[in-house]
Amino acid sequence: MNKDLSRGEIVIYTDVSGKHRVDVVLQDDTMWLTQKQLEELFQTNRTSIARHIKNIIKEEELEEASTCAKIAQVRNEGSRRITREITYYNLDMILAVGYRVTSKVATHFRKWSNSVLKEYLTKGYAINEKKIKQQQESIEALKISVDLLTRSLTNQIEDLDEAQIVVKILNNFAHGLDLLDNFDHKTLDNKGTTKKEAVRIPTDEFLQVVKEMKSEFASDVFGNPKDESFDSSVNQIYQTFGGEELYPTLEEKASMLLYLITKNHSFSDGNKRIAASCFLYFLEKNGMLYKTGRPIIDNSTLFALTVLIAESNPNEMETMKQIVISVLNGVNKC
Repeated sequence: MNKDLSRGEIVIYTDVSGKHRVDVVLQDDTMWLTQKQLEELFQTNRTSIARHIKNIIKEEELEEASTCAKIAQVRNEGSRRITREITYYNLDMILAVGYRVTSKVATHFRKWSNSVLKEYLTKGYAINEKKIKQQQESIEALKISVDLLTRSLTNQIEDLDEAQIVVKILNNFAHGLDLLDNFDHKTLDNKGTTKKEAVRIPTDEFLQVVKEMKSEFASDVFGNPKDESFDSSVNQIYQTFGGEELYPTLEEKASMLLYLITKNHSFSDGNKRIAASCFLYFLEKNGMLYKTGRPIIDNSTLFALTVLIAESNPNEMETMKQIVISVLNGVNKC
């Protein structure tokens, strides 16, 4: 059986006397040694090891295919580079040979290997459990995004060109943020990267932004507050608990501001446009809106993010925040 043992972890076995050490390859929930290493481990000659291996296979105590692995290794022999196949044997074969050569050494090696494998399997399980959880979170985030996109196209967008823009933007920032990445290593960001004191913008200042927008829309109800929830949306991003800010980075504050204003429906009309404008205003006041002279968020991306938030369900709030944070973090990394 050809096998790649290059991914294996090397652990060092030391015998009872402490004089003999063998480098053991740990991979695929078992251990691997070459014939030469078996000689060193059991302090016997090559002929004896070869004879025992042959008899173990001949007597059908073990199957050769499941206990042996042939590895191609390149070696320098004089002025030539020679490729030779080196046979490795797994733990079953190691112990079977050991009990035929010297049961005392075999027993000691078995106890050592059991303890090492137990630690390896426990650690490996913990790592795999975390990896699986990350994969599930990534898949769930992608499913939510696709579901939101479907709702957005159904409920908000009548123009085919706009629909195509949303699809393009979603695909672009999905790849840009490594949302896919084989659903393997990364998840959406839940923390921002810009940790500096935010410029505190009072509610009246944001309302002035809304007032200036009114002239652009021929509507008597645009920007008319329905209740006090807009003030709550603005002040919530600056909240603290136990002396610590609930949203410690500018990216987290910005994402929460966009989410709250969009979802709280504080105005009779224009909530999404107001939310997007306040989001941009916050970024500008905090020196984040422009990078190398260009806006970090283009119109299509802002449109897509705002529509996704508008169409999201309340239990999808964290994902929506993470999407916005990830977009902003991604821009800062460029």
